[in-house]
Amino acid sequence: MTIEDLKTRGLILFECISGSRAYDLAVSGSDTDIRGVFLLPKADFYGLNYIPQVANSTNDIVYYELGRFIELLKKSNPSMLELLATPADKILIQHDCIKLLKMEYFLSKKCKDTFGGYAFTQIKKARGLNKKIVNPVHKVKKQLVDFCYVLHQQGALPLATWLSLQQKTQAQVGLVNIDHFKNVYGLYYDETQSLGYRGIWQKENATTVLLSSIPVGASPLTHLYFNEDGFTKYCKDYKAYWRWVAQRNEQRYQANTAHGKNYDAKNMMHTFRLLAMAEEILQQGKVLVKRPDRENLLSIRRGEWSYEDLLAAAAKKMQAVTLAHQKSTLPDQPDANFIDQLLIKLRTMLYEAIS
Repeated sequence: MTIEDLKTRGLILFECISGSRAYDLAVSGSDTDIRGVFLLPKADFYGLNYIPQVANSTNDIVYYELGRFIELLKKSNPSMLELLATPADKILIQHDCIKLLKMEYFLSKKCKDTFGGYAFTQIKKARGLNKKIVNPVHKVKKQLVDFCYVLHQQGALPLATWLSLQQKTQAQVGLVNIDHFKNVYGLYYDETQSLGYRGIWQKENATTVLLSSIPVGASPLTHLYFNEDGFTKYCKDYKAYWRWVAQRNEQRYQANTAHGKNYDAKNMMHTFRLLAMAEEILQQGKVLVKRPDRENLLSIRRGEWSYEDLLAAAAKKMQAVTLAHQKSTLPDQPDANFIDQLLIKLRTMLYEAIS
């Protein structure tokens, strides 16, 4: 099933412009996102070919099957509630059956957790970007040797420095474990290259040190410490950072760094949008898609706030949402049985109309 199939077979029940253009938060370069609802043909629904969602390759255009749409509405999914509350001027197609889906059937106190949960996700993303911007990882990857240190006099030296000072090569080193001292090794050296010592590593991209068999009675030249935990964490961070660099939206990244505040301004804007919508739902029983706080949200997107002030303001807003939840007259959760019966009614009506 493709988007073209939905259109040519007349299966689309609802279609609208969503995202920033529906919120009235679009800026230069903003995409135009399309969302909608479709009816799966009767044979596919009753058979083994249920398709919950159809989208294009970039997910800029997404349609949800009627049953999936209502299932997500019942779970107070923010995206679906926003879809149902789309402003009239953003609606492109609307079947009469969609008008039977009244917003009051789906609003409940659960919105505190669903909208708040999305907001927490946005904060996490913003913090993740802040960490990456403030702590870039050099393209030249560190190696195991950079996490090895050798006892020297009353302190320690990086292994590479020690080898250079001692005019020795790592290939002639033999290491042995020391009981009860994790990641600390006795370091022996074979000047003759006849004892079969394996060295500290064999490949530049080694992830652990090598151990050797040492002759009985031999004395260690010194001791080596391998910061294995630090090396493991560094490798994980290096991989994550450069994967992020490869996958990031470069235009958006440059926009975020241009304001010099070291956070993802778009994610933080959506954090406050979601929190504001949660409070509005709990207090007013309304989903306000077109944002009445547009100017404040756009100021966040422009990077006019410091990162610390935004986090403090978000924490304060979360407290307001919690208070609104405590005072809200909304039900604890939607009436699941009523919604199930409504879906059956809609599907029966639609299938009868096209049979």
